[in-house]
Amino acid sequence: MSENAEYKPAHSNLELLNQALGSGTFIQTRRMLNSLPRTEVAHMIESSPPKTRAVLWQLINSDIEGEILPHLSDEIQAQFLSEMNTNELVAATEGLEPDDIADILQQLPNQVIREVLDSMDHQDRQRVEQILSYPEDTAGGLMNTDVITVRPAVTLDVVARYLRRHAELPEMTDNLYVVSRRDEFIGLLPLRKILVSDPSVTVREIMNTDVTPIHANLDDSEVARLFERHDLISAPVVDNNGRLLGRITIDDVLDVIREDADHSLMGMAGLGEDEDTFSPFSKTAPRRAIWLGINLLTAFAASGVINLFQDTLEKVVALAVLMPIVASMGGVAGTQTLTVVIRGMAMGHIDSNNSRWLITRELLVGVANGLCWAVVVAGAATLWFDDTIIGIIIAAAMLINLVTAAVAGAVLPLVLKKMNIDPALAGGVVLTTVTDVVGFLSFLGLATLAYA
Repeated sequence: MSENAEYKPAHSNLELLNQALGSGTFIQTRRMLNSLPRTEVAHMIESSPPKTRAVLWQLINSDIEGEILPHLSDEIQAQFLSEMNTNELVAATEGLEPDDIADILQQLPNQVIREVLDSMDHQDRQRVEQILSYPEDTAGGLMNTDVITVRPAVTLDVVARYLRRHAELPEMTDNLYVVSRRDEFIGLLPLRKILVSDPSVTVREIMNTDVTPIHANLDDSEVARLFERHDLISAPVVDNNGRLLGRITIDDVLDVIREDADHSLMGMAGLGEDEDTFSPFSKTAPRRAIWLGINLLTAFAASGVINLFQDTLEKVVALAVLMPIVASMGGVAGTQTLTVVIRGMAMGHIDSNNSRWLITRELLVGVANGLCWAVVVAGAATLWFDDTIIGIIIAAAMLINLVTAAVAGAVLPLVLKKMNIDPALAGGVVLTTVTDVVGFLSFLGLATLAYA
């Protein structure tokens, strides 16, 4: 797109695109698609239903497909990759950064990966294979190998001449990496210091050695927290021997932060973070059915508790009317706590040193809110049914369930994490079961004792 072209927000471009497609002017659509920034094209594809998405992909010039693929979600990326032959894959990955190539190859069968790697020159293949040797959710799988290294003994004048030999510097280059002859990481040389320092000064004299490199096996969520905590733009990645392997840049970390946020949000509904907004019915229905089935089993457990008090319900019809209030209040209170705790765990704020304090705090919050709303609901129930006993029963049940919900919301994520079960995915279902069962059991149990 030319520098003088008028900027249009993404939704405007999408509207124009749909108008062009609707009128059948594919030449205009093709021209528009191929002139837009690659991230904008990826956004348009992700914002379109499957049939429109397929048409758009066909209209994109083959020489820019590879530039668009890294900006697509894993599910859509995998769909397009599955329709490409080896030659098309080789062409698509040509010119991409090694970390982007690795991300794409991880979506493919092993045989296809080998064919694509064999088509690369030795240096590029070695770089991509190094990234592929680490799990994709680690610093090694996240890193890029496009680093510029210098020795500590050379002068800044030599460094400047060395940089001028490059056609261009790698994107997000804010530092050069100082290494030993064995490629062991020593420190950083900021570009700004090269520009303002005496050219005769050596790298050793002005380099920054107060830097802790990131180990290649570190979890990507922890990498994101380090970037956030220290306001990093890039960071070195090393192996067990301290040898420099590559670097991680802020654009890759932003992807991790977004994926973690998506995971927490979608996990609370029992969905994966890669859930496609416009995925077809045949894929969407089975995914949701699994968790609906699990929830149905837990609902049967709550219904089983209610069935135990069938005689009491037949005697006092008001109990059936008030029952949902106890369960609903407990569910909301528990979800509030669960959300706070899962967020704290995702940000690395919660560990064994402060978890007890957090549980105690939530217990006190549960007691305070339980007492407050117990008084309100007791008064309302007493006036509604003109029965003081039923008001006392629902007040006691409300207090019990809100306290239980608060404690369960704080403890469940910690327990699930120790059991290697994803709290974001399973926490909501388990919590709902706990609050429903405890709510019904306490309310109907107390009623049975009172009206026996």
